[in-house]
Amino acid sequence: MLDFAVLAIFPGVMVFAAISDMLTMKIPNAVSLALVVGFFVLAAAMGMHWSTIGWHALAAVLMLIACFFMFNMGWIGGGDAKLAAATALWLGFGLLPTYGVFASVFGGILTLVILQLRQMAQEGPLSSTPWLARLREKNGGIPYGIALAAAGLMVYPDTALWIAARSI
Repeated sequence: MLDFAVLAIFPGVMVFAAISDMLTMKIPNAVSLALVVGFFVLAAAMGMHWSTIGWHALAAVLMLIACFFMFNMGWIGGGDAKLAAATALWLGFGLLPTYGVFASVFGGILTLVILQLRQMAQEGPLSSTPWLARLREKNGGIPYGIALAAAGLMVYPDTALWIAARSI
């Protein structure tokens, strides 16, 4: 049962975050809270050493500080900042560079796709879809939670919890 939880909670919550950001341009606080609570419960249940849990928590705190700065500069949204920090909790320091590279690449591709979408004609059956209309707004934001979630999902199989769940 624990292995199923490890294999389902993080991916399920990340997919929900991406869909929520795409449809509403918001990532609910409950998403980040679910990731934080889920990590601590599963890490303890899987027998992760408390010092390792502490290092993961430090990675999350440092990510939150960095993302708070980016939020204050207007570079990312608050939901993105909280999602990145909660993701860092699951990944730990060792996987953060890889996560950053994936998030940057996926974010760049996502931005280019949305900018191209904004250049296309506005007429058609999809133009009345509220979330798509929001994405097509010329000065609208980019739902970067999609890129953050995709990056997290790419790196997750290399995490300590995933590897431990595979050995159960």
